[in-house]
Amino acid sequence: MSAISIRGIRKDFKGQQALKSIDLEVNDQEFCVLLGPSGCGKTTLMRIVAGLETETSGEVLIGGKRMNGLPPRERNIAMVFQNYAVFPHMTIEQNIGFGLRMKKAPEDKVRRQVQQAAEMMHIEHLLQRYAGQLSGGQRQRVAVARALAVQPDVLLMDEPLSNLDALLRLEMRSELKGLLRGIKTTTIYVTHDQTEAMSLADRIAVMYGGEIVQYAQPAEVYEQPASQFVGGFIGNPPMNFVTDAQVQSALGCVPPAPGLTLGIRPEALDLVPFGGLVLDARVVEMLGASQQINASVAGALLRVSTAAQPTVHAGQALRISARPGSARWYDAQNRLVG
Repeated sequence: MSAISIRGIRKDFKGQQALKSIDLEVNDQEFCVLLGPSGCGKTTLMRIVAGLETETSGEVLIGGKRMNGLPPRERNIAMVFQNYAVFPHMTIEQNIGFGLRMKKAPEDKVRRQVQQAAEMMHIEHLLQRYAGQLSGGQRQRVAVARALAVQPDVLLMDEPLSNLDALLRLEMRSELKGLLRGIKTTTIYVTHDQTEAMSLADRIAVMYGGEIVQYAQPAEVYEQPASQFVGGFIGNPPMNFVTDAQVQSALGCVPPAPGLTLGIRPEALDLVPFGGLVLDARVVEMLGASQQINASVAGALLRVSTAAQPTVHAGQALRISARPGSARWYDAQNRLVG
């Protein structure tokens, strides 16, 4: 069992709180993504779990064992970073087996686990090559294979795909998801990319300002954002927020109490032939299968995402209405209330 318990973790840097009493439970074999903007504390939290950073207070348990004070090599973890750190003077076989040899594993075990990890990442035909002979995507596969070869209790991944081009990131994301489902290793994955988080995670811990502001399954984070920050950070385009009561009413949304902010996804706004809210399309972005319409309503930007046909043109007058059940309501503290 390799569940991770993070209890009351705080980290101070020169009087500034980077982490504010973080509590997080990652179940055995679960894939947890730490998601948030730069500076939110996600990498610091992962480094504390790894033993690369010392917490100011709190504790980390892996498999029920307290890890505080233990060096990384005694935590039975493996790490994959944004920088591949593939040793150029070693063959790929030597790179993948490096961690095992550092642990003085028997050579027959090293060969067996190197071969197994290489086959998982589809690089078994590259074992006698050097890093300089590999593409960026292949070097990233080597880094993942090296982590998997030691058969860790916990796999920690810090922005591992961010150096790859868009097509290769898509391919690697798909392969990672299938691979990690198969090996059933407890994983913490750090990213600022919401698409990676939504597609990979069992649960997402959304971080902001050194705190976890929502921890839930991807569908819940998307459909029920706990705060306006989460709604604005998750989704492309992000959630609309409307404070004007007349606009809310025209969209067909009635607040459960006065003074609430309406949160609504752009794809939950439909073009209608009559009724609804009348607006003028200011900018129309064609995105292939869909089009994004930007309009100004009561001094605020309102985004509408709809099918590519019929085509909408800038300056065109439109009528839009909200789909039933799509409204989310936030109070003055930006918290979800309904």
